[in-house]
Amino acid sequence: MSPDETLHALGAHFGIHDAFHDFSGAQHLTSNDTRRAILRALGVDVSSDAAVAEQLSDIRARSEHRWFPEEVIIDAGHPNDLPFGLGATWRLLRWQDRAEIAEGQAGDHITLPALAPDVYELEASVAGRVEHVRVLSAPDRLPDMRDGRHWGLTAALYGLTSARSMGLGDYADLAELCAVAAGAGAGFVGINPVHDMGFACEKAISPYSPSHRGFYNTNHIALDAIPGLETVSEAKAILAQTRKMLSDARASETVQYHQHRQAHQAALVQLYDLFLSAADAGTVTDFRSFIAASGPTLARFARYENLSETHGDDWWSWPSKASPACDRTEFHAWLQWICDRQLGKAAADARAAGLEPGLYLDLAVGPRRNGGESWCEQDSIANGISIGAPPDHLGPEGQNWDLAAYAPHKLQTAGYGPLRSILSATMRHAGLVRIDHVLGLNRSFWIPDDGSPGTYISQPFDALLAIIKIEALRAGTAVVGEDLGLVPDGFRETMQNHGFYGYSVLQYEKSHDGFRDPRTGQSHVLSCFATHDTPTIAGFVAARDIDWWEKLDILGAPEAENARATRKQDVAALTALDDGTDTNFTAGMHRLLAASAADLVSVQLDDVQGVTEAQNLPGTIDEHPNWRRRYPTPLEDMPSEGSLDAVGEIMKQQGRMAQGSSD
Repeated sequence: MSPDETLHALGAHFGIHDAFHDFSGAQHLTSNDTRRAILRALGVDVSSDAAVAEQLSDIRARSEHRWFPEEVIIDAGHPNDLPFGLGATWRLLRWQDRAEIAEGQAGDHITLPALAPDVYELEASVAGRVEHVRVLSAPDRLPDMRDGRHWGLTAALYGLTSARSMGLGDYADLAELCAVAAGAGAGFVGINPVHDMGFACEKAISPYSPSHRGFYNTNHIALDAIPGLETVSEAKAILAQTRKMLSDARASETVQYHQHRQAHQAALVQLYDLFLSAADAGTVTDFRSFIAASGPTLARFARYENLSETHGDDWWSWPSKASPACDRTEFHAWLQWICDRQLGKAAADARAAGLEPGLYLDLAVGPRRNGGESWCEQDSIANGISIGAPPDHLGPEGQNWDLAAYAPHKLQTAGYGPLRSILSATMRHAGLVRIDHVLGLNRSFWIPDDGSPGTYISQPFDALLAIIKIEALRAGTAVVGEDLGLVPDGFRETMQNHGFYGYSVLQYEKSHDGFRDPRTGQSHVLSCFATHDTPTIAGFVAARDIDWWEKLDILGAPEAENARATRKQDVAALTALDDGTDTNFTAGMHRLLAASAADLVSVQLDDVQGVTEAQNLPGTIDEHPNWRRRYPTPLEDMPSEGSLDAVGEIMKQQGRMAQGSSD
């Protein structure tokens, strides 16, 4: 083989695609520079042609030497015959705690007993050789909603306003929003990701650029609802002082993250000291039990947060032997305990108010490259690349999200442990979870740091589906897969066969024949008009996204005018689909959604309140006021304002009511 052929073969082994087609259909060939950059990110030595040849030779030798596969996926709850055995003596261990589950002597195959959904390791000994096989015991499908035709409300948690909160929506506001939504007949309330953003992080505000997806955003802690301190007078004094410090931030039309962070964190430090001295014994015991149950995963994360207070949130800039100025690991564990308890209370209150499935939470596609998750999981993270996307309708120039990616073979070696922890945290309090950019389960677009063009790398698709099904069944959570963008042939069908709800955005449901009538569409989907990355209904009519693209020189004046003309045609076409008599376009779109074939329908609070500007404009950071918009109507005024009740009435007329609702 020539050096180029050897490099291509090594890249193919690790799933690097030879080419891809962008949204316009143009083909892009993967360069050898890109191959080398991605292989380096995976930890493969490509320093010379000889090193590449040696790596490929070693991989092929190991493959030929093995008698048994490295990984198998089996059906949970049923005995399984594995098509290999060679008379081996074997035993089966549960991956996480190494508990022995079964053992036996094989003939020409190994028969495993019925297993609970989980990850196991099969240890097989034959002829003096021991081989290890990962066993993923997964259910056939994800959990389904118990009945169809649910509708729900989605909102940006940070943008909620109330008389009691501190200028940034918090977990107590979420509980209140759930009560408001339940009163209008909704079945769920969905919010942006509430992953940890990093205690020491000064700049990151996008919920889709978190520090660690396995832990919660402490900025959303409700200071007046900390377990054990609700009635303590000193805590009330700290709360009053903090509210006074944030009076200007609370009155602002946009979220003032810097001011909020400073005052909020100072209050949390004081409240922690007060908690240790004033909280009742039962509450303190609950906190200690949380630490013990969370084990080394929480301890490692709390250590990162502690170190970041001394050295900054970018761990790549830390000294080689970083140490904290003082030990505050328990403080950071305490913050996570509060988040867990407050989010759990919001979920319980939602169910008690009649919401079914309750909370609808969001899983971001990846963490910041310099944040807590990439530090905690260094053994599994790919270095030297970022996740992104080639040009598509959401980002005409392509997108670099500056997010970390897991090296597939390293994640497999870890028994998918990091991913399982992330899924568990997201699903723990959710009846429904949306996985952002679910296409990444099949392939991810990696952009090298060295300036080489990006390309796709395949993921262990079947195994990742199995892991998601294992964790979803454990939590009793249904899953929506956000499948917008460049979708491989057969992908959506495969996902639905595994029980994922698809994701249908009405303003994108368009072909050369016009808009598809949602009443004749698929049923196993969640349908909505807009997302945080698209124009709101009012913004769609006003063509605000096109205005922004022109302002930022993404579109020239002639292209922008053409786009506005097309948008007017789209508004007219969507209006024609609505067979109601209401001339209000927003009401018409909500009626179309209500009448759609989709099992799940979501309505944005932005649209309920008539907001024109979107929460985010993809491809921008500070050019557009992303992730800063606060809702004009406070939570206390929503029931009397009536616009959400009007949406609820539209949904009710089409038979969409929460399970606990009645006429």
